[in-house]
Amino acid sequence: MKIVSWNVNGLRACVSKGFADYFKQADADIFCVQEIKLTQGDIDLHMEGYHDYWSYAQKKGYSGTLVFSKKNAHQCYKRYRH
Repeated sequence: MKIVSWNVNGLRACVSKGFADYFKQADADIFCVQEIKLTQGDIDLHMEGYHDYWSYAQKKGYSGTLVFSKKNAHQCYKRYRH
């Protein structure tokens, strides 16, 4: 299993500077992104073959996280919770 974690310090700028290329090259099972600095509706970003889980910043310009996972987290939880 390959996990990548990246503090992008603003996802919108990162997307315009090749985020998708690095994402595809990394080919991670789980790809975590911190400091997205977005509120809901600021960006439309979905990566093919991945489920995405957003935790938006409460105020514009603050933190926030995003996790991409090849497997659906809800299915994994049901399988391993026993």
